[in-house]
Amino acid sequence: MNHDQACDLLERLVNRVDTVIVGKRKEIELAVVAMLYGGHILLEDVPGVGKTLLVRTLAACLGGTFGRIQFTSDLMPSDVTGVTVYHNHNGQFQFRPGPIISNIVLADEINRAAPRTQSALLEAMEERKVTVDGETHILPKPFLLLATQNPLEYEGTYRLPEAQLDRFLMRITLGYPGPDQEIEMLGRLQESRPVEELRPVLLPEEMVQMQRQVRTVFVDEVIKKYLVEVAQVSRNHPQTLLGISPRGTLAWMGASQAMAYIKGRMYVIPDDVKAVAEAVLSHRIVPRTEARMSGASGDKVVMDLLNQTSVPMFSRAKGLTS
Repeated sequence: MNHDQACDLLERLVNRVDTVIVGKRKEIELAVVAMLYGGHILLEDVPGVGKTLLVRTLAACLGGTFGRIQFTSDLMPSDVTGVTVYHNHNGQFQFRPGPIISNIVLADEINRAAPRTQSALLEAMEERKVTVDGETHILPKPFLLLATQNPLEYEGTYRLPEAQLDRFLMRITLGYPGPDQEIEMLGRLQESRPVEELRPVLLPEEMVQMQRQVRTVFVDEVIKKYLVEVAQVSRNHPQTLLGISPRGTLAWMGASQAMAYIKGRMYVIPDDVKAVAEAVLSHRIVPRTEARMSGASGDKVVMDLLNQTSVPMFSRAKGLTS
């Protein structure tokens, strides 16, 4: 598959999801960018805005296998990874895979499970494998985890630790639709559920091929220096307790490569970097307590970092210049 064919398929994918999730094209595009890089997504928003529906729609359009984990306080790690069962009739142990062993996994209300259960995801997210009773099981390709959480409820929830947040490529919020968008949504959903009628646009093996191509998108040294400069500033910013990690810098570059790829280019420009910055960086920054009390958040700190760091200039004729 060449790049032009891939871009056509990705455009069809975004358009198809847009028929179900009304008025959220930017967020849909970000989700597809994360999938192209092979990164995981944290969907954080209030109930009822379409977080779960977005995941189900992406899974239906991608094809492959889909696993859903409803996180609750009594969920055990084996409910996520799977369990080894002994069969009396043949005297053998057999592994019964959990829902995590799927191409696309929905971790619904991830912050309702205890930390022990949440930790069962870490090996899968980072190393694309799970270990059960000393035996390692490789996850299928592609493997994408999309987790949802409600940021407003605190009773019966467990805050995700920074180490786990850092493993999500992006944090995306959908927000409420505008009046016209909500009216359009009511019309579309009045008599049918479009997600049930969707057919795959991409096959899993096609997504894997695109992911390999994304890694080859050219990133100029000037762009790399800009990413590192922003990360360095974040670590010494007066409002931050915890700045952007090296994993965060790598994720930012990878998401920029995927954004360039979906836009039809095999090289990154500053617009690609800025387009993914908030979604990739905001959840990796922990503001100081006094900064939070004065209204600072990860989003605001990211915007401040971008505003105070000089962006490389881009010229089609001369390329990037510092």
